[in-house]
Amino acid sequence: MFISYDEPLYRPPAEAYSFILQVTLGCSFNKCSFCSMYETKKFKIRSIDEILTDIKIYAKYNKSAKRVFLADGDALALPTKKLIEILNLLNEYFPKLRRVSIYASAFNLYDKTLEELKLLRSKKLSLIYYGIETGSYELLKKIKKPITNDKMISGLNKASNANMKISATVVLGIGGKKYSKEHILHTSNIINNTNITYLSTLQLMLDNSSINGFYKGFDNDFEPLDDIEMLKEQKSFISSLNPKNAVIFRSNHASNSFALAGTLPKDKEKLIKELSLVIKAQKPIIPNFLRGF
Repeated sequence: MFISYDEPLYRPPAEAYSFILQVTLGCSFNKCSFCSMYETKKFKIRSIDEILTDIKIYAKYNKSAKRVFLADGDALALPTKKLIEILNLLNEYFPKLRRVSIYASAFNLYDKTLEELKLLRSKKLSLIYYGIETGSYELLKKIKKPITNDKMISGLNKASNANMKISATVVLGIGGKKYSKEHILHTSNIINNTNITYLSTLQLMLDNSSINGFYKGFDNDFEPLDDIEMLKEQKSFISSLNPKNAVIFRSNHASNSFALAGTLPKDKEKLIKELSLVIKAQKPIIPNFLRGF
């Protein structure tokens, strides 16, 4: 007997060897104009019986599992009481469990109290995957994800204060040419005023089902950045970062035209130098057909 996943199923690259447990289906918000990941799914909270069945199936084959990822799109939308019930089951069935991770939206992380997050952390929910996308409220409204910079900073700092690690993503090119500087300014403000653990950038990629809705948010006045312009934006973004603590930085998502890796602020100048070489065509970029899409 095997687990029957409700497709499509997404997980972060770092969770490749984790037990993927669907506790919700789809995304509770599902309105962001740049994202079509869950457009075919209606949001649903799975029952404890359904979840327990999957846990038992996986435990039968791998009771020594150390990592679990709670899917789908923003499983932190679940009531804390239900999350605790799920975490208790995971700790019961997997005695060697070290880490539980989860996707969280900016909205549901902000809604959780510090006490709730501390309680979840005590049950080994220790890593949150979080899409910043941009720190610009003007852009966030345009892409149909209207949450303020202050609320994102508040939610992220609550998670840090609960001793949770945060893996955050930023979308290069999401403001096009017109809003590039605003995107950099307000996004770096979030990074510089929080204590995230991991930071990654990906390049804006719109599919046929999302492109019209995305452009509509800009009154059809959106000029996309090309690869070199995105790398210039990334260079300016990294230049503006002065995080409080060490941040592990990666740009190895399949959408990126050039992969970077380092720790900020220690490797800041090295990363800027690498980008300068690529921008000057002294290092090759990855062509579109090799980017995994």
